[in-house]
Amino acid sequence: MTRVHVVSDVHGNAAGLAKAGDGADALICLGDLVLFLDYADHSRGIFPDLFGTENADRIVELRTARRFDEARALGAELWSGLGTAPADAIEAGVRRQYAELFCAMPTPTYATYGNVDMPPLWREFAGPGTTVLDGERVEIGGLVFGFVGGGLPTPMRTPYEIPEEEYAAKVEALGEVDVLCSHIPPDVPDLTYDVVARRFERGSSALLDAIRRVRPRYSLFGHVHQPLAARMRIGATECVNVGHFAATSRPWALEW
Repeated sequence: MTRVHVVSDVHGNAAGLAKAGDGADALICLGDLVLFLDYADHSRGIFPDLFGTENADRIVELRTARRFDEARALGAELWSGLGTAPADAIEAGVRRQYAELFCAMPTPTYATYGNVDMPPLWREFAGPGTTVLDGERVEIGGLVFGFVGGGLPTPMRTPYEIPEEEYAAKVEALGEVDVLCSHIPPDVPDLTYDVVARRFERGSSALLDAIRRVRPRYSLFGHVHQPLAARMRIGATECVNVGHFAATSRPWALEW
């Protein structure tokens, strides 16, 4: 028997990540390692480290109300007073988090990017026990796993949002797989709606098309922290949101 643990939306939870592979033959990480701003605890993340909890409270309030233009204006005002380039300040914070998180990953780990990740830095921090895959396949225990990283464009403008055509090309490049692994879900309302944020997150129609065409055993993903439906079947495929690991520290287990 082979057992794999799957996590997504780690968002700075290095302590949990260090234990996520316990009892498993491998760990799969579906991205969003970075914690820019914790919507449950506004004192945690790169943003409050730079600008304080009070400003984090303000920007969360604006984003939650979908007042994105006002949120961007507030952000621009704060960044202009920082005294250093925003990109440099963000990268420094990400580097600190990646140094801790990649050291916490067990061997072997198979990982792909989330929409808030910075892929160019992964090559620097991923150790020899971590295989990074994006638009690529790997065999684990006799099953073929295909990985598609990143997210699609949104008003949030997170770091690794890519055009739909580019995303679809990565999905197409996988071909036949037994397990389809992605950060974002297929574009199904029950899987993309967040019941706490009260909004639909971006799902991928290319993933949905691949599920219907290829009929993998599983489609595994994260991204939606409090989904309306955490699990549903589409034809022959079991679609599973593996959970908000930052909040639960519990990996989802797959055995065969």
